[in-house]
Amino acid sequence: MKKNLKFIAMAATVLLCACAKTEETATTVTVVENPKVKIAGVTTEAVPQLEEYATTVEAKVKNSIIPNSPLRIEKIFVEVGDNVKKGDKLVQLDAKDLDKLQLQYEYQLVDFKRVEELYKVGGISKAEYENAKTQLEVTKKTLDSRTENTVLVSPIDGVISARNYDDGDMYGGQVILVVEQISPVKMKINISESYYAKTNKNLDVTLKFDAYGDEEFKGNIDIIYPTIAAASHTFPVEITVANENMKIRPGMYGKAVVNFGTKEHVVVPDQAVIKQAGSGDYYVYTYENGKVYHNKIELGRRLGNRYEVIEGIVPGSQVVVAGKEGLANGIEVEVIE
Repeated sequence: MKKNLKFIAMAATVLLCACAKTEETATTVTVVENPKVKIAGVTTEAVPQLEEYATTVEAKVKNSIIPNSPLRIEKIFVEVGDNVKKGDKLVQLDAKDLDKLQLQYEYQLVDFKRVEELYKVGGISKAEYENAKTQLEVTKKTLDSRTENTVLVSPIDGVISARNYDDGDMYGGQVILVVEQISPVKMKINISESYYAKTNKNLDVTLKFDAYGDEEFKGNIDIIYPTIAAASHTFPVEITVANENMKIRPGMYGKAVVNFGTKEHVVVPDQAVIKQAGSGDYYVYTYENGKVYHNKIELGRRLGNRYEVIEGIVPGSQVVVAGKEGLANGIEVEVIE
C-alpha cells in the first residue's frame, strides 16, 4: 500500500513538471490583418452649373398717385386690391376752381376772336393781337393742367396696393393711391463676378415661392447691371416673370435657380464622401498601390446618389465606398469585391 502511494505521488510530480515546461515554452502568434475596403472608380460628366439665389418679388412698375396742388378730395373710386386699367378714373378732386377757370377761358376766347377780326382789318396793332393770343394760350394751358389735376387716372394696368385718404379729406402731401403693375413682376438677385461673362438674357431661370411649395415658375433675365460691387464681388441682375395668372404678388419670398450651362467635373458615389466632424469640410479616401490616402474635396451639387466634386480629386481615381471606418492616411488595405 505504501509502495502504491509513493508511485502515485511520483507520477503526479512528473505530470506537473511537464505542464509547467509546456507553459514556459509555448508562444502566442497574433496575425494583424489589413482593413478590408470596397472601392469604385470616379467619372467625369458634363454637370449643369445651377446656382440658387434668395429673392423677393417686386412690382414691375409702381406709381404713386398725387395731385399737382393741394385740393380737397371729393371722391376716390377704388379700394385696395382693385384691378385697374390704364386711363381708369381713380380720384375726383374739388372742381370749383376748375369751373371758374373754364368760364375765364371761354370769355377770353370770345374776346380773342373779336381782337382777331380787328387785327385782320387793321383795327389794332400786331403787338395787341399777339398779347391777346398769349393770354388765351396761358389760360388754356392752365385749364388743361388743372383739368388733368382734378381727375386723376391710372397710368398703368395694375392693382391698387395702398389708399391713404377718404372722401372729403384735404390733400396733405401723402400719396393718395399706389398702383402696382404685377403682370409681369420682377426680382433682383446678386450674382458672383465669376459668372459675369456667362450671364446673358438667354439663361434659363426657374423660381419657387414659399407660398406655392414645389410649384415652379419660369422667368428670364431682363436687365444685367454693368458694374460689379467691389466689396461683395457681385453684380445685380433683374429677373422678369410674366405672371399672367397673377399668382405671384409683390413681397413674396422665393428662390431663383439660374442655369449657367454645363461644365466637366469629377463625379463620385455619395458613399465615398465623409464629412469632417466639427467643420464644414468634406473628404474621400483614394486608393493607390494597395494604400489609401486622405483627400479634402470641395463638393458641388448632389446628383441623385452621386456628388459633383469641384476640386480635390483627379479623373481616373479610385475611392473607398465601404470600410471607411478606422482608416488613416497612407495605411495598407485589402480590397474586396
